[in-house]
Amino acid sequence: MITVIGNLKGGSGKSTVTFNLALWLIQAGKNVLVYDLDPQATLSDAVQVRQEENYQPTLSVLTHLKKPQSNHQEVLIDVGAANMAGMKEAASIADRIVVPVLPGQADIWSTQRFLNLIINDFKIKPLPQVLAFINRADTHIGIHESDEAEQALSSLPGIKVINSRLCQRVVYRRSFSEGLAVFELEPSNKAVAEFEQLAKQLYSQPNSKPKPKRKK
Repeated sequence: MITVIGNLKGGSGKSTVTFNLALWLIQAGKNVLVYDLDPQATLSDAVQVRQEENYQPTLSVLTHLKKPQSNHQEVLIDVGAANMAGMKEAASIADRIVVPVLPGQADIWSTQRFLNLIINDFKIKPLPQVLAFINRADTHIGIHESDEAEQALSSLPGIKVINSRLCQRVVYRRSFSEGLAVFELEPSNKAVAEFEQLAKQLYSQPNSKPKPKRKK
C-alpha cells in the first residue's frame, strides 16, 4: 500500500509521523520503502542520525520517486507544499493520503485547500482515500480547540477523520531528534499508547516495542 503523509502547511508533524510509522511497520516485520520529497529534508536528517548511531532496525530513505518493487509491502511518502510537483506525483500513485492537522482554524482552512488541490487541481482519477487526524492535540482538560478542530474536519467533504489523536508532547520532538521512534525512546510513555492506537487504525496489525539496538 502506498501512503502519502502530506499537508500544505509546514510544521504539521508529517516527518515525525512518517518516521514513527516506518519503524513501527519494520518492527512488525514489513518490508517498507520510505521517501522524503520535502526540500526541508527533516525526515532524512532523523534517518541520518539513526544511521550514525547504528540503531537497529535500520531505516533508509529515498529522495526521488521511483516505481516501488513488488517486495515492498508498504510505501510511505513524506511530502509538502514546498515540492508541489512531487506532491502531485505522489498523490497520483497513492492508495491513500494521510493528513496530520494541527488544532487551529488556519490548519482547517489549509486542509480544505489541500483537498481542493487533490480533487480539482491535480485531477487525479481515481481519487485516493484521504484520511485526517488531529496532531499535537491539547492535553489540558479545559481546552477544547482539538475537539472543535476535529468537528470542523468532519464537516469537510471527501475526507475521513481518524478517531485517534497525537497530543502535544515533548517526547515526540526529543525521540525524533535522537533518531528514535517514540516507542523506542520511552516505551512506557503516554505518547506510545496514542501513537499505537493511530498506527493500528491505519494498518490494523499488532506491533511490539523493542528497544533499539546498536551494532557492535
